Parts: sequence; structure tokens; C-alpha cells
Amino acid sequence: MNNLDKSVEPPIELSKGKMLILAVQHMFAMFGATILVPILVMGFFKNACGEDLTEGLTVSVTLFCAGVGTLIFHLCTKLQVPAFLGSSFAFLGGFYTIANFNTGIYANMDVNEKAAYACGGVVVAGLVYIAMAIVIRTVGIAKVMRFLPPVVTGPMIVCIGLSLAPVAVANSSVNWPLALAAILTVIVFNIWGRGMLKLIPILMGVVILYIAAVFLDFAGFTNTDGSAIINYNSIANASWIGLPPFKMCNFDLTAILVMAPIAAATMMEHIGDMSAISATVGKNFIANPGLNRTLLGDGLATSFAGLIGGPANTTYGENIGVLAMSKVYEPKVVRLAAILAIILSIVPKFSAIISTMPTAIIGGISFILYGMISAIGVRNIVENSVDLSKSRNLIIAAVIFVCGLGFKEGLTFSVFGTSVTLTSLAIAALAGIFLNAVLPGNKYIFDENIAGSTAKKD
Repeated sequence: MNNLDKSVEPPIELSKGKMLILAVQHMFAMFGATILVPILVMGFFKNACGEDLTEGLTVSVTLFCAGVGTLIFHLCTKLQVPAFLGSSFAFLGGFYTIANFNTGIYANMDVNEKAAYACGGVVVAGLVYIAMAIVIRTVGIAKVMRFLPPVVTGPMIVCIGLSLAPVAVANSSVNWPLALAAILTVIVFNIWGRGMLKLIPILMGVVILYIAAVFLDFAGFTNTDGSAIINYNSIANASWIGLPPFKMCNFDLTAILVMAPIAAATMMEHIGDMSAISATVGKNFIANPGLNRTLLGDGLATSFAGLIGGPANTTYGENIGVLAMSKVYEPKVVRLAAILAIILSIVPKFSAIISTMPTAIIGGISFILYGMISAIGVRNIVENSVDLSKSRNLIIAAVIFVCGLGFKEGLTFSVFGTSVTLTSLAIAALAGIFLNAVLPGNKYIFDENIAGSTAKKD
């Protein structure tokens, strides 16, 4: 990125009206994916516990956390980096696992309390980011990233997506025609969409299919099991203005061990996003304000979100696309989008409408999103030229895949009288990091000066 010392485009003078329009565009770009995370998580907990989440991991809390988290990130990065932070899909596997815990303290636990323990794990995952930022500031990024090369993080990301695949199929099976229509809509807008529509295929799939579901429900169509496609009860009871239903997190070692290891994979996603934003804007944000500051901002935003019952945050690729399309890189526009998200979070009626989203539509959207998580892991391996013809790399990837997908129930053991469960993803992360550290031939070198890439050939 040595050649990226000045903006790709000359500064654009923006009126307040133009800034507002551009901010709305940024908000809608992140909107579809950000609100889908709490919808999916609420589904996990409802299916596992038989009751709805009423506090914490809801649409309104998630929007609030995305807005405040983005502002926290901008403060940590000296108001220089035009990044928007939305809810992370990488942690969905952790939420699903904790939702289905039914032993020890989790047996017969209230659904809101169980979700609070999951959020406690999110807080610690954010602290992992912060700890990594401190280490990078102290010893340098190259030494740290040697323990987290793409041969470890790539397969980990693949496992995260594949572990969620059965959930997408189960949700879609509620009403396959609706689910398939959602899949088709997303594909059409993603491949053949133009302008802004191409940037928001997920949002378009959700909006169009929800409208279609309303008409189908009105016409008397039902799901496969005979249930109504949409249940409107929650909308009537919701007020127009009110604070999001925050829920303070709880801490338990088992939940922490579920969530914290995921940070190893999402940090690589963060680094990739910082490289992409730097290449788009034409400034080396990894060098200035520095990767330690961007990781600090992401970590503080994630820990803040978990503290009040929200999902983990992450920098959003959708908004990088908006930057590239508009060629407006003013961070003030992104901060205005964050403020708009906060304002929207205090409208409970809006959150109630979103919560009525049919399960089959969620399943159809998830069909693509979960697969894309795994595809991103494959891309991470390919773009970083990981040589799988080498025995050490093949062994590391193989062990991660088997651990991540094979230990479905995880491993449970006692530590000082406390029951601790290592999930499949946690086992996979620990195994991958350990093997990478002890097997000879680790030639991975992280290079912070390469735009659009995070490593030299492995």
C-alpha cells in the first residue's frame, strides 16, 4: 500500500442534504444482513427453549449496538476510517450451540437468561480483539499473525458456515416454495441487479418475499404443517416509541469457551476488510491509524454490544461496496448512518414488524448466507495461496474440518468442580492453532503493506 498515500478520488463537497441521502444509502446497505442476525438468533432460542426472546438479542437492540458500535470504532480510529460495524454472522454457530445447551446450569433456564450467557461470551470475544490490539501495538503484527495464518482461519470459517447448514434446511422446510422464492430473488438481484439494488440483494429478498407472504397469508395459504404464514399479534401490542429491551450479560466459562475462539477467525475477516477499505479509499489504514486501533475499535464495539445483550459487531463489506460505488469516502457520512440506526432502534413497532418474518424466508436467505460464510473461508485459503499439497497444511486443514464438523456434542469435562463444554468450533480452533505452532515448515509471513491481501505465499 505504499502507493496509496492519497485518495483515489479528489474530495467531494457535500451539502447536508447529500450527506443525509448518502447516509441512508449506507444504512440500507447494512440493514438486511444486520437485522437478519437477531432474527436468526431469536429463531435458535425459540426452537430450543419453546419461547420467544423478549430481552437482549432483538432487532432494536442490534440496531442500537450497530449504531453505537460504529461511533465507538470511529473514535478509536481517530475519525479517519469510513467503516460501518454491523452484527457478525460468524458467531451464529456459537449462539445456536448455547441455545441448545440443556445440562448443568442451563437445564430449564429461562430463555432470556440463557441468551444473556451467550452475550457474556460475546463480551469476552471482544476482549480477545482488545488483547490482540495491545499485543500488536507491543510486538508488531507480523509476530502475532504467524500463529493465525490462513491455513488455520480459512478452514475455521468454512466450519462455521457448514455447521449452520442443517438450520437453513430445517427453516426452509417449513414452506419450501417461499424459501426457494427467497433464494431466487437474492440471486437475481445479486447477479443482474443494477446500482443500489445490486448492493442490497438480501434486503430486497426479505422485503419482496415478506410482501408476497402477506398476500399469500391473506389469500388463505398456509405453511406445510398448516400453520399461518405470518402471525401479526406482536405488532398490535408494540408501541411506536420506546427504548430497546436491553439485557445485561451473564458470564459462564462454558459459554465463554464457545464464543471466544470464534474471534480468531473474525479477526482475519477484520484484517481483510481493512485492506479492502484501504484499497478502495486509497489510504493505508492498516498503517495509519493502525491495525491495533481498528482492532481496538472493533473489540470495544463488540464487548459493548455483548454487555447490553447485543450480538458481536464486525466491519461490513456491504458498506465497502457503497464506498466504491459512490466514491464518497467521508467518514462523517458513515457516522450519520450510525445515528440513523440508533434512531430506528427506538421504534418498537418497526422491530415487531420485523419479528413476524416467516421462518421459510429466513431459511431461504440463510441458505445463501451460511454457504457464503464457508465460501469466504475457501476464498481466504485461495487468495492467500495456501499450498495444500504440503503435508503440514493438509494435516492442519483436515484436523480442523473433522473437529469442527465431527464433535457435534462437543467435549464436556470438569474444571475445579465446574462443568465446562468445548464446542466443536472451539476444539477445531485450538487444534488448528496448536498444530500450526508445533508442525515444522511454518513459512507464513504477514505483510501489512499489500493492498487487498493479508499474506505472502504460505
